[in-house]
Amino acid sequence: MQISEVRELNDTELQEELGDQERAMMNLRFRKATMQLTNTNELGTTRKTIARIKTVLRERAITENLETAQAEGE
Repeated sequence: MQISEVRELNDTELQEELGDQERAMMNLRFRKATMQLTNTNELGTTRKTIARIKTVLRERAITENLETAQAEGE
């Protein structure tokens, strides 16, 4: 999932996707531990997707806080 795709989702969809990706990461770790994981690149891809989602959520939180602070300051 590219950053442009992540930015198109709303906050609730991002939270759902984050949960799905974290569950997928857990399953990949279990498969790696039991030697059933054939494509080890999946771990890095999933980790990067989680980071992208968290980044977008944090960006939105910062923007919201700035807008609130500006509204209170005026």
